[in-house]
Amino acid sequence: MNFPKVGSKIQIQSYKHNGSIHRIWEETIVLKGTSKVVIGGNDRILVKESDGRHWRTREPAICYFDSEQWFNTIGMIRADGIYFYCNLGTPFTWDEEALKYIDYDLDIKVFPDMTFKLLDEDEYAMHRKMMKYPPEIDRILQRSVDELVSWIHQRKGPFAPQFVESWYERFLQYR
Repeated sequence: MNFPKVGSKIQIQSYKHNGSIHRIWEETIVLKGTSKVVIGGNDRILVKESDGRHWRTREPAICYFDSEQWFNTIGMIRADGIYFYCNLGTPFTWDEEALKYIDYDLDIKVFPDMTFKLLDEDEYAMHRKMMKYPPEIDRILQRSVDELVSWIHQRKGPFAPQFVESWYERFLQYR
């Protein structure tokens, strides 16, 4: 399987458990692309929602996808620091069309001081019933929330000091 090449522009697609498209990010530049990790950068890109709405991101961001973790992160570079939006979802797949994953509703927002908040538990509960998530998904996602919180506390992976800044410097070379 080929993986996206460094410097190439890819689309990111998130789906729901039932296979329906959830959201599409139009253009992310690949900064690292391997079978294990994809790191990308983007700035003010078009995002399409499943309900037809469109919007643009407001700031530069570094995205981190791991083939073994049930979460991905978006490090958003703002004037007052780096914020992270972390999506709980399946590990990524790549199929030449786009980087893809299934979004399982739960999110964690991380603030510049590394405090965080678990979001969308009500949406998860609703979709779990509506889309009939199997019990194994519940177990995997709970373990993944715990793992993600551990990464935040340990400043591991995308939360490591200077991770976002150093990848952003690389991103600027492709703009």
